[in-house]
Amino acid sequence: QEHYGGLNGLTIAWIGDGNNVLHSIMMSAAKLGMHLRIATPKGFEPDLRITQITEQYSKEYGTKLLLTTDPLEAADGANVLVTDTWISMGQEEEKKERLKAFQGYQITMQTAKSAASNWTFLHCLPRKPEEVDDEVFYSPRSLVFQEAENRKWTI
Repeated sequence: QEHYGGLNGLTIAWIGDGNNVLHSIMMSAAKLGMHLRIATPKGFEPDLRITQITEQYSKEYGTKLLLTTDPLEAADGANVLVTDTWISMGQEEEKKERLKAFQGYQITMQTAKSAASNWTFLHCLPRKPEEVDDEVFYSPRSLVFQEAENRKWTI
């Protein structure tokens, strides 16, 4: 909202794990008028109950929801590209399996080519290079440090 001046009509592309951060976005995006495009590998989808609620919210608020396994399809036309850790606390033993499953999900400038011309990048940190490359993470399109600062005000 700070960057775009409003949220209504924006498209968010989540590319990564179907985790708690995605669940929070899913529960709020439609209510704020945002379209949501989600790409997760098979077996790493968001919780089905959350997905069902999100589908209901999308119908109620007139927004679009897409669930796919293709990161480029999710990024297509998106204003905001978002990812998070692929290996959360307690999942360290799954690291090798997860890294293999998430091959092709790293957000790069190639991913952003199909995004909207005004695309930005978010990550709630800490970031690992396999999730987003340096070119995107440190680019002027990256709002991760503003995002981190804004978290302070919600505490």
